[in-house]
Amino acid sequence: MNISKLGKLLASEPKYRFKQAFSAIFKDLIVDWDEATSLPLAIREQLKENCPLELEVEIIKSADGTEKALVRFEDGLAVETVLISHRDGRHTVCVSSQVGCPMGCLFCATGKIGFRRNLTREEIVEQVIYFARRLRHQYSSNVLNNVEKNIGSDKNVQLSEPGGQARRLKKQNSPARHAIAGDVGGKITNIVFMGMGEPFLNYDNVIGAIKFLNDADTLNLGARRFSISTAGVTHGIRKLAEEKMEINLAFSLHAPDEATRNRIMPINKKYPLDKVLKEIKNYTEKTHRRVMFEYLMLDGVNDSPQQAEKLSGLLKGMLGFVNLISYNATGVFKSSPTERIKRFKQILGKNRLSVLERHRFGEGIEAACGQLAGKRGKQ
Repeated sequence: MNISKLGKLLASEPKYRFKQAFSAIFKDLIVDWDEATSLPLAIREQLKENCPLELEVEIIKSADGTEKALVRFEDGLAVETVLISHRDGRHTVCVSSQVGCPMGCLFCATGKIGFRRNLTREEIVEQVIYFARRLRHQYSSNVLNNVEKNIGSDKNVQLSEPGGQARRLKKQNSPARHAIAGDVGGKITNIVFMGMGEPFLNYDNVIGAIKFLNDADTLNLGARRFSISTAGVTHGIRKLAEEKMEINLAFSLHAPDEATRNRIMPINKKYPLDKVLKEIKNYTEKTHRRVMFEYLMLDGVNDSPQQAEKLSGLLKGMLGFVNLISYNATGVFKSSPTERIKRFKQILGKNRLSVLERHRFGEGIEAACGQLAGKRGKQ
């Protein structure tokens, strides 16, 4: 969605028409201009022809409910973005910031395709809005189905008033009421920049997208709902520390020492581990925010008890927690056995590090950590 183009198309109209169109896209999450009934028919027809809302998207869904979208832009290039729906009702969008990635991490499918270009602010926002629309329409359908199932037993509900059922159900203690009241399903709750690309090499557009989606006139997502993961771009960490917004920082660590990290992450030669950790310490001292240290468990590479002890020493005194991630094979490496991951976690815990183990999502559709490559998924 080109917002400046939308503004130009409506330049001859009263200013409130642009506000109506903008709100229809980013608050009402319309999928077609025909839904923007606050706009006159003539304007809707003009926008349908000159400012279409449709994206070229291929979507596939895994058995666990994770959805991966291949989003293609006007120049023919594509990125992958992922929607993870959690059991507790949260919906997280894993967003891409670049087409490809220049980092070349050996364990990452994105790194194998090289770097093409940065995404614009609008292209980043489009990934989120696509899933926001999808969730809204799926949820609306589910609510109506639930209402129809319960409506026969609820004599207090009348459907003669358009849209009246939702208002009535919220006020009354009825069976159908619980299909709507208090349910926040159908909304994006978290956005993580952990898709394709290195976010801090596209800093301005990434932060611009976050500020846009944080705005009350769009999704109104709180700053703490956003997380940026970096492979260690120090100047990006430094700039984030100066932002007024409380955005979460994650660091793709994946090794307990310089030698191991040099081997699996060539970027470590440009941004050495000791300098990155120094910048992270400065970040935590300025922001007082915890950092997530992401650690892929690679069989025979970084998962020994000795390396767990070394990692414990490396992160001692750091404000943050370790997120252990079962590796999703992309051809070169294998994931550590479950028992070894368990032992590694125990050692970190013994050394008083806070540790989480990430649940696998989207593995069957190549939507899991390290698997995004901007290509068609396996059907």
